[in-house]
Amino acid sequence: MKYRFPLVLILLPQLTIASLAQQPVRQPAQTQSSAGQRSAPPPPPQDDEVVRITTKLVQVDAVVTDGKGKLVTDLKPEELQISEDGKPQTITNFSYYVAAPDPAAPVATRTTTSDKNAPPVPPTRLRPDQVRRTMALVVDDLGLSFQSVYYVRRALKKFVDEQMQPGDLVAIVRTAGGMGALQQFTSDKRLLYAAIERVKWGFGRSGISAFAPIEASLIPADDEERRAPEDVDQLREDLFAVGTLGALNYVVRGLRELPGRKSILLLSDGIKIFNQDDPTRTDRVLQNMKRLVDLANRSSVVIYTMDARGLQTLSLQASDNVAGMSPEQVQRQLSNRNSDLLDSQYGLSFLAEQTGGIAIRNNNDLNSGVKRVLEDQKGYYLIGYRPDDSTFDVRGRRKFHKLSLKVLRPGKFNVRMRTGFYGISEDEERPAPKTAPQQMISALTSPFGSSGVHLRMTSLFANDPKVGSIMRSLLHVDGRDLTFTEQPDGWHQTVFSIMAVTFGDNGGVVDQVGYTHTMRVKGPTYQRILKQGFVYFVTVPIKKPGAYQMRTALRDQASSRVGSVSQFVEVPDFKKNRLTLSGVLVTAEDPEAKSRPAKTAAPTANAGQEIPDTDPAAIAAVRQFQRGQSMGYGYFIYNPQLNKATGRPQLVTQARLFRDGKLVFTGKEIPFDAAGQTDLKRLTAGAALRLGTEMAPGEYTFQVVVTDLLAKEKYRTATQWIDFEIMK
Repeated sequence: MKYRFPLVLILLPQLTIASLAQQPVRQPAQTQSSAGQRSAPPPPPQDDEVVRITTKLVQVDAVVTDGKGKLVTDLKPEELQISEDGKPQTITNFSYYVAAPDPAAPVATRTTTSDKNAPPVPPTRLRPDQVRRTMALVVDDLGLSFQSVYYVRRALKKFVDEQMQPGDLVAIVRTAGGMGALQQFTSDKRLLYAAIERVKWGFGRSGISAFAPIEASLIPADDEERRAPEDVDQLREDLFAVGTLGALNYVVRGLRELPGRKSILLLSDGIKIFNQDDPTRTDRVLQNMKRLVDLANRSSVVIYTMDARGLQTLSLQASDNVAGMSPEQVQRQLSNRNSDLLDSQYGLSFLAEQTGGIAIRNNNDLNSGVKRVLEDQKGYYLIGYRPDDSTFDVRGRRKFHKLSLKVLRPGKFNVRMRTGFYGISEDEERPAPKTAPQQMISALTSPFGSSGVHLRMTSLFANDPKVGSIMRSLLHVDGRDLTFTEQPDGWHQTVFSIMAVTFGDNGGVVDQVGYTHTMRVKGPTYQRILKQGFVYFVTVPIKKPGAYQMRTALRDQASSRVGSVSQFVEVPDFKKNRLTLSGVLVTAEDPEAKSRPAKTAAPTANAGQEIPDTDPAAIAAVRQFQRGQSMGYGYFIYNPQLNKATGRPQLVTQARLFRDGKLVFTGKEIPFDAAGQTDLKRLTAGAALRLGTEMAPGEYTFQVVVTDLLAKEKYRTATQWIDFEIMK
């Protein structure tokens, strides 16, 4: 079933309305005195500086602090001694990398006005070279008690509000959640706030409180007797512990694709490793943890852990019912409670110590623990040496090689680094070739996009009176990344597969589509596809409000190259009858649009089809413009209040432009004219904005602000934004 979305191809080319056009944007002056200049931090390590372990080079990242816990940043190679299995190695690579963002950089959350009702500043999308710190906050809701969930949510909100800095790329991953819209790395605080809202207590391995209350009915009649409830609890512990490690494994595998040092902060009520009654279970969990540690060490991922229970009172509590119990039984239960705490904390300590992180426990202030982790992220030494041939000798047993680092400078120093690695070569570690479906699924489920085929996508929310809320996506494919084979009579053919999946905020699949397509083109059409690419359209009905993510993967059949792209869309609750805006569609204004009929680009490019030199659909999908170009934009205004006397809305619209979170242009407030519109619940709006010839190339964010003068103050303003790029 197809759904019409009139803004996409018909309305936007005709949006040049002189009475609504904004003034040209002027690029603000960028001056700075030499005295006020700050030296920029070094860029993140490039691909050849990815922290890795290979048969030719072993690299480790280490944090060195003095006796007072302060970072030591001025050590020289001759002041360090790295050893493998106790044997000193010659340092061949050495550097100190400053990973923390510039503390002087502003954190923009609102406009500079003091008005608390001022529209929020749109988030800024980070470019790869702007990423200063990559961190995954893994919330172990499989292992959090009801009490712990409250404190974890509060700590996460404070982190996003106060501790997250420009240049931070953050993901909030739930161990109980699927690979959904909120399980992605982003600098967009909207996604992070939405992810925090999904952190809730469920049927995990913890109950209402950190420890179950002591009850006489739960005391076995004999020390060797095990009752069914305890067996069920143990089974649940086993299953959820594996689920937690699986989620960590997923995140580490995604992080390994990024250069530099990455970190994971696991917030949990503990992971138990040892079980005296079941050695097999102990071996299974311990082996899984060792494999996770080895993967993290090879991927340069440091795991920090935090016991979300805080400082626990292990003595008798009000919830304990010890009536009818002997003093020996009470003491035994208190001793078991203490042992359970230590056992669960050991698993957290093991992950942190083996990967060079910090295990934070017995601390009721979770935010101070987060602060300690962030302080530890400010910088690290990158040290490399060339291993002996025996290190990766595949003829012998795969040995675990212990690493140690000693500071030769006089004084007291503390060194934290990964403890070692298994002697497995990169060839042995390399996974088996994936099938075509596996390649597509891997690209879709990865926390990061694939760039084998370059894709750009624009996904927009809209509401239709017949079908309800929908999400419309424009997918642009770079034709140069596809393999075209020559056919008779000048034809060129390419075969590719597309898979598009929409995930909801709970990790479930809302909608999916996949197919293989053969494209045959010739002559000017073929040349234009190579030059401009082409656009596919995907429309998905949305039944419920919430956060969604459209993820699309495309695989070129001949070369096996795969590209993937994703975009977050927040769908409001249309039934609340509050002022709401659809997504904003931008395209290049065509000055000759009035003199000729508007052309429509089809989802596929076929022979004989006329492709205009400036395809509005392609521009809308890619969102790239030239300086001095006129940018048309369109959107819908939903649920405006109507004047009881005239039956008409009373709205004011405004356009704003941001760069790097800073407001660089504010348009005039323009009264909205609803004349000629038949559906006053769904108003069509749009105008044009001429981009200044002096604007610097780079990423910008365009925002529309609509104010309903008839609505209550709390619901009077609605905003929507979209990012675009000005090319050189």
